[in-house]
Amino acid sequence: MISSNRNFAVCNLCPHHCHLKEGASGICRARKCVEGKVVSSSYGNLSALALDPIEKKPLYHFHKGSQILSVGSFGCNLKCPFCQNHEISMGTSTHDNYYAPDDIVDLALKLKHECGNIGVAFTYNEPLISYEYVLDTARLLKQADLCTVLVTNGTICEEPFLALLPYIDALNIDLKAFSPHFYRKIKGDFDTVLNNIRLAHEFSHVEITTLVIDGVNDSDEDMERECQFLCSIDKEMPLHLSRCFPRYRWSHIRITPYETLDRLLGIAQKYLHHVYLGNV
Repeated sequence: MISSNRNFAVCNLCPHHCHLKEGASGICRARKCVEGKVVSSSYGNLSALALDPIEKKPLYHFHKGSQILSVGSFGCNLKCPFCQNHEISMGTSTHDNYYAPDDIVDLALKLKHECGNIGVAFTYNEPLISYEYVLDTARLLKQADLCTVLVTNGTICEEPFLALLPYIDALNIDLKAFSPHFYRKIKGDFDTVLNNIRLAHEFSHVEITTLVIDGVNDSDEDMERECQFLCSIDKEMPLHLSRCFPRYRWSHIRITPYETLDRLLGIAQKYLHHVYLGNV
């Protein structure tokens, strides 16, 4: 995943392929060049730890009614001005809150015995930028017969994603919009996300979330194309349509009207068997 020389290192974890000078961090702020190599500065460096209902991820067709230990770090490799969780995703290091992979697995097992916890969900910020930590922890969770869940934007290169997927039981992938232009505006790669949805479905349970933004990604045409794409993979794949609230740099936008979600719901249900409205 990494190439380097004396002057810089290239991070090949995600499509940005950041060229990093010594001491510099990538666009995600969680990967950095140290002694000519890219290392994860977010490894074990947690900003959030909580026991959540699995439905909060949201996953409605995976161990319904269960609880899962939810783990978050910091940073993100997209630049969404409407980010609903920007305090964490756009935050910085929290070095005073370190948990090794063993620590997370031990806590997950303790909670399994106490309250039926099914495993660990990597969530809150973009977990894939903490790739090494997620992989190390997921391997241990598999050995302990616990589930690993990813709540992710799906922005990762194919090779590292394929190495990780055998250890992942379920994913909720955030499909921001069905538009290459939209993805360019948020510094993402549309084709990468679509490809990773297909790949994830081959290995794991997958549900999709689209945050519907008033006047931005809420056209009938885009929803039609999105659902045709998802249906071509599996018409049983659940889709969650969520309302967008004024946040971060888009504090001026209107809360997504209920009427918009209802309209898009009708379109989605023509193609998919399981469509849900969130934040209503």
